[in-house]
Amino acid sequence: MASQLTIGLPQIYASQGIKCVPPTNDFLAGTWHVTHSTLPMWKDKRNVNITYTILPADSSGVIKIDDLVSYQGVSSEKIKTVQGIDTPSPGNQGAWDWRGKGWLIIASSHWECLGFGHTDDGNQWVVTYFAKTLFTPAGIDIYARKKDGLSDTMIGDITQALKAFNVKEITDLAEGMFEVLQN
Repeated sequence: MASQLTIGLPQIYASQGIKCVPPTNDFLAGTWHVTHSTLPMWKDKRNVNITYTILPADSSGVIKIDDLVSYQGVSSEKIKTVQGIDTPSPGNQGAWDWRGKGWLIIASSHWECLGFGHTDDGNQWVVTYFAKTLFTPAGIDIYARKKDGLSDTMIGDITQALKAFNVKEITDLAEGMFEVLQN
């Protein structure tokens, strides 16, 4: 069981309920393993990891996050990466706007923390919501610090908490959750 289960609502539903108290940047920093998702782009991928590196404050005092996603195809040894920068979403604590680096500079997305915490065995977890983009549907990811992820009980608790929002999009997404292979 989680020692902390803090689930809030994404920005698009902020008027319908509470928001997640966001994790600190120190909590986010480091590598996370995407263990469960609703995003179709991860169905044929494995070893999906996200590494957040906190950047120094810019001239206006905004602290951004370097965002590096790495993954492999299910039957490939080649590691692919996607890099971007997360900028805090103005007026929406716990939310970020991602902009790609390099040739992906034309791509952007919005993501929010729906919940985070740690398990009794010291594993940490984060649940993120990604708004629909030109290239991807809206989705939810569950991250864990440990590559072997979270217990089935913990995944069930998180899924039930998401369904308890009583917001159709979040409930529908939670019901479509699948495991992302980590090996």
